[in-house]
Amino acid sequence: MVQSTSKTGAVESAACCAAGSAVNDDKHVNGQSMFAKGAAEIFTAAQVASKRSALIGPNSALSFDEPLYIVQGKAQYLYDAEGNQYLDCCNNVAHVGHCHPKVTAAVTKQLETLNTNSRYLHDKLVVLAERITHKMPEPLRVMYAVCSGSEANDLALRVARANVPGAWHVAVMEGAYHGHTTATLDLSPYKFDGPGGMGKPPHVHVLPCPDVYRGSHLDGRAAAQAAVEAAHQAGGCISAFYCESILSCGGQVVLPAGYLQDVYQVMHEEGALCIADEVQCGFGRVGSHFWGFQLQSVVPDMVTLGKPIGNGFPMGAVIMSQKLAKGFSNGMEYFNTCGGCTAAAAAGVAVLEAIEEDKLQQNADDVGTYLIHSLQALQKEYPCIGHVRGLGLFVGIEMVIPGSKQPAPATAKFVKEGLKIRRILVSTDGHHNHVIKIKPPMCFDRSNADSLVTHLVDLMKLGMPVAVQELDRAYDPEKKSTRIQNTTWQSFHVTDSQQLTT
Repeated sequence: MVQSTSKTGAVESAACCAAGSAVNDDKHVNGQSMFAKGAAEIFTAAQVASKRSALIGPNSALSFDEPLYIVQGKAQYLYDAEGNQYLDCCNNVAHVGHCHPKVTAAVTKQLETLNTNSRYLHDKLVVLAERITHKMPEPLRVMYAVCSGSEANDLALRVARANVPGAWHVAVMEGAYHGHTTATLDLSPYKFDGPGGMGKPPHVHVLPCPDVYRGSHLDGRAAAQAAVEAAHQAGGCISAFYCESILSCGGQVVLPAGYLQDVYQVMHEEGALCIADEVQCGFGRVGSHFWGFQLQSVVPDMVTLGKPIGNGFPMGAVIMSQKLAKGFSNGMEYFNTCGGCTAAAAAGVAVLEAIEEDKLQQNADDVGTYLIHSLQALQKEYPCIGHVRGLGLFVGIEMVIPGSKQPAPATAKFVKEGLKIRRILVSTDGHHNHVIKIKPPMCFDRSNADSLVTHLVDLMKLGMPVAVQELDRAYDPEKKSTRIQNTTWQSFHVTDSQQLTT
């Protein structure tokens, strides 16, 4: 059964995973959390914001112009300090649902019993490795445990370079994000081509992002060959090709059929290893398959995992063949203090069990298809919706200037903020920050999809404010770092926020 919480019914609160303690008999009544009400007595939102401004790094982003003070989560819902309930349509970290009772109980029990590193034998770590690799095609049968998707991609690069000696160059996709370590930032055009970025490093070669909507850059073979040639001209060879199976930060981009088959063939001929980044779209989220790379009928040399693997517990993994693992085992010990710790293993096993027991992959397939069709039905009436794409519960809505295919980042931001006022949470991303991303917890159901679409329609019926239209017309998509930042909302924030709630 899908874990679901009624918007108006009472539900039991889950135990607090991080502290290993329980919130006893907490109820959500009429969409409000009594526990959340109590939290507001500790700090007001303004006090928290002030303390955060003083104590937390200034470039640690918040999701909305008026940040939410979130104190509790349950299934596909979040609750603020005033007890207001929000439908979470953008948190793919809480993969099986916020505070899923099975995951919470497993981690709490393990923390109460033992939490130590992988230098000791423990059954849960090998059970987790066995169950994950069982979901993978041959010959992917070895797991290295890490603490995040960034660490997973960083480690995969080390493995690639150890197995392809002398090759230092890397190929990636335009708009890709593979992590925040120094090495993975170099592999992330999403960062190095964005605000504050230093530009493409000389050892990195970028394949243009396929754009099915506009019919450009669809030839994977040609793109791969160009990257290989660029590496040769620079005096190097490519050791690894990274690709998210569906490009998330790039704008929920579903690759054309056969694209990765062509790229993989060229890369393998070069001697490079192909790495599937499943940090965002893995674990059944695409519905029809457990892993996104299966959509392309390819077998990667390595698969990197993060985010959903622990349902919020900080963990990740790299999956590879015995051959690659042996090539990496060159005498230097691999040790990760918290990667593969007993609590992480308990979380990972519980997540896999919850996916199966709650039939969440099937739910993603059913509800995702229903949602995509519902959104596509709006395109004719609302021409600012240029393209609806995705698979399962991994969906993107590309906003454009009506009558064109020009990106409309201010419109996307207006919709994101407007839905937030209506207590529906989505995010925006893409090359121009003009794609609305929908990637909710996997217990998201058809009634939630209906609610999202209804509120979207109500918002669109108001029409785009003049200030929004002017921002979009003034936007230059050819500039390197033109991502719309939070300040753009301020020009129409007060007046139109009042309008949105009517």
